Amino acid sequence: MNADTLSPNAAVAPPAVDQALPAIADFLNNHFGAQHTRIVQASRLSGGAIQENWLLQVEQQGGSRAGEQRWVLRTDAPSSVAVSMTRAQEFAVLRCAFDAGAKVPEPLVLCSDLQIMGREFFIMQALDGTAFGPTLTRDGVNDTQRPALCRELGTSLAYLHRISPSHSQLAFLPQPAADHAQHCIDTYRGYLDTLSEGFPALEWGLRWCELNRPKPLAPCLLHRDYRTGNYMVADGQLSGILDWEFAGWGDPREDIGWFTARCWRFAGPQREAGGVGELKDFLDGYNSIAELPMDRTALTYWQVMAHLRWSIIALQQSERYLTGGEDSLELALTGRMLAELEQEILLLTGATP
Repeated sequence: MNADTLSPNAAVAPPAVDQALPAIADFLNNHFGAQHTRIVQASRLSGGAIQENWLLQVEQQGGSRAGEQRWVLRTDAPSSVAVSMTRAQEFAVLRCAFDAGAKVPEPLVLCSDLQIMGREFFIMQALDGTAFGPTLTRDGVNDTQRPALCRELGTSLAYLHRISPSHSQLAFLPQPAADHAQHCIDTYRGYLDTLSEGFPALEWGLRWCELNRPKPLAPCLLHRDYRTGNYMVADGQLSGILDWEFAGWGDPREDIGWFTARCWRFAGPQREAGGVGELKDFLDGYNSIAELPMDRTALTYWQVMAHLRWSIIALQQSERYLTGGEDSLELALTGRMLAELEQEILLLTGATP
C-alpha cells in the first residue's frame, strides 16, 4: 500500500488494531448480517515481522455466524518486504487453496475499505494447536503420531500443487518463469550484486545450482514458505497451513526442498520431513494425490536452493535493521544465521570434506 491511497490524512499513520476494534466490530456486524457484534477480546499473536495477526474472541447475535467465534485478523505490519503480496491477494490465494482441498484456515471476509482501519485486513477462522517449530520437533508430536502427520502435510501440499496458472482468480500473480530454478538463481544473484560485501559461499552455491539445474517441471501454485513453524498442529494432527504471503507459480519441488531443508528442522535435524517425521511418509501422502518425480538428486538440489533463499532473506532482514528502518532484535538476529546456512550449502554441494 502506498501513501497516496490514504486520503485525506495520508501523513497520519493508521490506528493500531486494538484502537480500531469498534469499527471492525461494525464491519463484521454488517458483513454477517448480525443484530449485534461484540469483540470480547483481541490479542496480538507472536511473530509478525511482515504481517500482524490478532486473535479475536467475537460474540454475534443473529446473522450467518451467530454465537461465539474465534477468528484471526491478518493485516500489514508497519513495514513489509517487497516480495510480500497484498492482503487482498493473500486472501484470494487462501480461498483458492481452501477450495482445492488443502488444509488451511477458512477465509471468511476481506476488508479493503481503508476507512475501517487505515489498511487492508482479512478475517479467517482461528485454528487450535501450536505452530512453534522447536516444540513440534522436540515433543509436541509423539512417535506414533508422526507418520500420519507427515502424510497429512504431504497430502495438503499436493492439493495445493494441483492449482495451475490458468486459475481465473489468481491472474494477479506474476506469470511463471520458463525455468523456475534459473529465475531463482538470477534473482538471488541480482540481490547479492547490490551489496558491497562479498559472499563467496553463496556465489559458490548459486553457480553449483546453475551447473546442476534439473529439467523444469510444469508450473503450479507454490506456498513458498511451506515449513515447520507455518502450520498448526493439535493433538498430533494437522490443523491448518498458515502464512501464504509468498505464494506464486513455480516448480513444485521447490516447496518440498524448503520443507525438508535442515534449516527448518529445529530440534529434529535427523527427521528430514520438517523435523517432525520421515521423508517417506511425507512423499507417500503427496503421491497419493499427485505423483511427483522426486529422487535424492532432485531433493538435494532444491535443499541447496532453499538454503540459498533463506540466506538471501536473512541478509535482507538484517539490512532492514542495520539501515535503521526497523529497531527489531528479531531482524538483527536473523542476519546472524548466515554462517550456519553457508556451511550447509557447502556440505550439500560437496565443497567440504
